[in-house]
Amino acid sequence: MEGLFVILGLALVATVMIVFIQESRIPGVGIMVSVFAGAIIFLYILPKITQVITVFDELASRASLNKFYLATIFKIIGIAYIAEFGAQICRDAGQSAIATKVEFAAKVLVMVLAVPIIAAILESVVRLLP
Repeated sequence: MEGLFVILGLALVATVMIVFIQESRIPGVGIMVSVFAGAIIFLYILPKITQVITVFDELASRASLNKFYLATIFKIIGIAYIAEFGAQICRDAGQSAIATKVEFAAKVLVMVLAVPIIAAILESVVRLLP
């Protein structure tokens, strides 16, 4: 819970700074503050993400699951989060068209990564059918 307050505090400080910068008409600096604050928040939560990945990795080992599928799912989740982060930065900079392209590219990458998993599921279904 305290982590959320740290993130919220950083976000509020960054927001106030950006508002003051925009009012003083200094071009580009507000976007840099936004990107910097976002990067700090990401680095702050990175250890939490690592803990989650470690737990799922241990559970997959206990269940004797193929690590390839787990790694692929983590890659898909990572693409989704990073693409959302990048798209929001583009939107903050007033570039919604580029943000849309980032989201589209992420969807294509997710689809490409999902193909082996979908193929394995279909293969299992075909084996079950008489």
